[in-house]
Amino acid sequence: MRFASLGSGSEGNGLVVEAAGTRVLMDCGFGLADTVARLARLKLQPGDLAGIVVTHEHSDHIGGVGRFARKHGLPVWLTAGTLGMAQDMDGVDVQVIDSHSAFALDGLEIQPYPVPHDAREPVQYVFSDGAKRLGVLTDAGCCTPHIEAMLAGVEALVLECNHDAAMLENGPYPASLKRRVGGRFGHLENGQAAALLDKLKHDKLQCVMAAHVSRKNNTAELAQRALARVLNCADDDVRVACQTAGFDWIRI
Repeated sequence: MRFASLGSGSEGNGLVVEAAGTRVLMDCGFGLADTVARLARLKLQPGDLAGIVVTHEHSDHIGGVGRFARKHGLPVWLTAGTLGMAQDMDGVDVQVIDSHSAFALDGLEIQPYPVPHDAREPVQYVFSDGAKRLGVLTDAGCCTPHIEAMLAGVEALVLECNHDAAMLENGPYPASLKRRVGGRFGHLENGQAAALLDKLKHDKLQCVMAAHVSRKNNTAELAQRALARVLNCADDDVRVACQTAGFDWIRI
């Protein structure tokens, strides 16, 4: 089982997960040509994908899904709430999922789970090949016992470190946007991510990736430092998914 990022941040998100020869794209916030180019960096073509799973309707996650899915004949899985808010799903093979029910694509099991975020019916996902599990958590304003339960025991974790509290407070955003980003339905702050990681760390956790790092309210170094302290490792041992290049394949 392996995974890679097309890019992560407020300007667009996409994560490819592969198991037993089946590949799915989680979210697509990029234009058509950009998505193809980002896939090519991973030595993939659109036809190599089995479909797209969507977390929620915000444009940095769903903005490119409709056009890309129609052009390349890919099915799309998303919740009823997300579908109701989506703007560009005409002509797409849409599969509505239950936010608590797992489904399988060949050798890849996909478990959605609900998260607190300011969207209609947002979910995140845990992916498994039957032996290893990859947990993904971005776009959540706070941690919940259910999130902790869903991510317990994963061998790899892509974890939102959206902002540093001090940088957000002193940064350029208007007060209303600061409240949204830092609120219970906004995005995880470095300290919140670290506190969750402290509950999730275990001996078989192979990889932790900081994701959705804000360019204006955080730095990669601050995110790495927060997570590394929990893991008792060097800052550089914590990887970061960047906006422009994402990250290359990681095998677990």
